[in-house]
Amino acid sequence: MSPTFETPLDRLLDPVAKCLTLEVAQRLAEVRPDPLTQARIDELAAKANEGNLAPAEQAEYHGYVEAIDIVSILQAKARKLLSSRGA
Repeated sequence: MSPTFETPLDRLLDPVAKCLTLEVAQRLAEVRPDPLTQARIDELAAKANEGNLAPAEQAEYHGYVEAIDIVSILQAKARKLLSSRGA
């Protein structure tokens, strides 16, 4: 079995994940952006793919990408906890 690769961010979020209850893990696993935020992310992503982001938009998009990375790692940890507990 190959070792799991963990990023520094993943390791930094381990203590947070250890604080999760089953209820919180379930709620975290289901977190999604609200429709307005998702629409903005989609708009910025399309402009980024076309190379048409203004500097302020690039900073905004980068902020969303960083936040999504954090939420995604926490969601993966929440799902792992839920699967290990049979929830």
